[in-house]
Amino acid sequence: MKTLESSCVDNANQEIVPSPCIEISKEIPRSSCVNKANIGESSTFTNSKRLREDFDVSEIISDPGLRPLISDFHVNIRDQVRRAYWLKGPCQPRNHQFKWTYFGKDPRRFIGDWFNLYGDWLEYSVSKDAAFCLCCYLFRVDHGEQSGGNIFATTGWSYWKKTSKLQKHVGAFDSAHNVALRKCQLLTDQKSHITVAFTKQSDISKADYRTRLIASIDVVRFLLRQGLPFRGHDESETSTNKGNFLELLEWLADHNDNVSSVCLRNAPENLKLTSPQIQKEIVSVIACEIREKLILEIGEEPFSILIDESRDISIKEQMAIIFRYVDKKGCVIECFFAIIHVSDTTALSLKTALDMFFSTHGLSISRLRGQGYDGASNMQGVYNGLKSLILRENESAHYVHCFAHQLQLALIGVANNDCQIAMLFSLMTSISNIVGASCQRRDSLREKEVARITAGLSSGEISSGHGLNQETNIKRAGDTRWSSHYNSILSLILMFSSVVDVLDDIRLSGTDFKKRAEASSILTFVQTYEFVFNLHMMKTILGMTNDLSQALQKKDQNIVNAMHLVKITKAQLQKFRDSGWESLITEVNLFCTKHQIETLDMNASFRALGRSRRKVEERTNLHHYRVDVFYSVIDL
Repeated sequence: MKTLESSCVDNANQEIVPSPCIEISKEIPRSSCVNKANIGESSTFTNSKRLREDFDVSEIISDPGLRPLISDFHVNIRDQVRRAYWLKGPCQPRNHQFKWTYFGKDPRRFIGDWFNLYGDWLEYSVSKDAAFCLCCYLFRVDHGEQSGGNIFATTGWSYWKKTSKLQKHVGAFDSAHNVALRKCQLLTDQKSHITVAFTKQSDISKADYRTRLIASIDVVRFLLRQGLPFRGHDESETSTNKGNFLELLEWLADHNDNVSSVCLRNAPENLKLTSPQIQKEIVSVIACEIREKLILEIGEEPFSILIDESRDISIKEQMAIIFRYVDKKGCVIECFFAIIHVSDTTALSLKTALDMFFSTHGLSISRLRGQGYDGASNMQGVYNGLKSLILRENESAHYVHCFAHQLQLALIGVANNDCQIAMLFSLMTSISNIVGASCQRRDSLREKEVARITAGLSSGEISSGHGLNQETNIKRAGDTRWSSHYNSILSLILMFSSVVDVLDDIRLSGTDFKKRAEASSILTFVQTYEFVFNLHMMKTILGMTNDLSQALQKKDQNIVNAMHLVKITKAQLQKFRDSGWESLITEVNLFCTKHQIETLDMNASFRALGRSRRKVEERTNLHHYRVDVFYSVIDL
């Protein structure tokens, strides 16, 4: 890894900050170093009369049609802005599907091969469908109409019919364009850099700087890999815990004499390389390195994207992007690529952010072969969803809903269409809320469960073995968590007697009268044959579909195997419908007998709880549970 060797002094009392856009890897072209904050950040630059006096590398805007003018920045930071843009390189989306424009009857468009002819300066704006010159944007001096005037610097050139305009823009040796180009080259010439000229660092000081930087990079990489926070609430010298970054750096210095001799207390006050700004810049460069390696690995091959939107702890809407592609070894790779801040989650906003993202990283939507989202209307809407907006530009970008997610939504959605099953899940949620509402009730549940297991082991009713009889609790079901309803049912069946005892304790000795009434109501429903029947029926049904759900989540799963598993699961459900009734009734009756719940005579007349017999059609318990419930739920 090539470390950040150049630096710029902010002022005498601040640290020397590494130049944020210096390349870390020789394999990465300069035009590719882009911070994740590029996307959707054009609003950072506003049309204000007051000149900007600060600049951060994360504020670089790749699309030349959306950039602010250099004159919008304060004169003291213009060279810093120019250096950042020049080191990043021109925006050249080589694989973009350029738009056609008609000049009379002749269609013309931007040609990607022009990037090869004028690669040092030529840029293309996706938003304006126009060409720009990076050199003239950075150092354009008003020379009238020479080199095309300000067209290539501000407004953009799009008269594709006259390709000679590009060469005319370059002009002679002393043209405005070539003067601007030479200024750009001098800007990054370290020998002419005023900081180097005044500092004249010795070889020893450069080696010390390199050691400090590598130490900070190693600490950052470790924290990123482990997903740990960097900062501490008190990072002063007298603090007993300065946060993970400083504490780990001190540990590294204590175990490495080379690091200890030049870091922390032994480093110059303005060159410690430990400030939050330095930490963020190292993270940004590492993120840039990773993204570019992934893009190089994808190359010119087709790929798919998986997108989901969420709101972070600071109440900001974000869009997460995951790439799915096949590497050179033929292996399917899924990798997280970026989180992009978006102003809202409408389909149009997400599409705009995605276009900017593709443009920044040199990707083309024409190479997109698949797209996957959740079931929200703004994502998979037939007419104006993100899926539809992409399909209008690329018909080959086939939409595929996550099979496991879709299965979960379908099962719970369909099951809740039955009133009794909806009541079952509602009661399970109430049980989870009231039993797990306090630490005292959870402790009581654990104690009763330990007593039950101990008694079962003594009587031989419960088997012992490795991994058996582990401490557990009532699991809460959630519509967005795969298999959560199945796991919730299993935990309730396993801990049924302990849960009933806790509910009874709350009913008899609870301090909150509302909770006592709620516990009494839940006990009335839980200790009924109907509840037990529905509980075991859904356990069997969700158990069959849970195997399918787990299989669909495998990394090496393919659509052929997935469809085969769907057929197998449908066959199992059909078999359960045709011949699973007797085994289900036997299981339910045994459970009721064990927990002292009254069983039913299936030939007796069914009576709905709380309803008068005169208002209900006369039918047997067998007809109700087998036809109205068992067949009805499976046939949904």
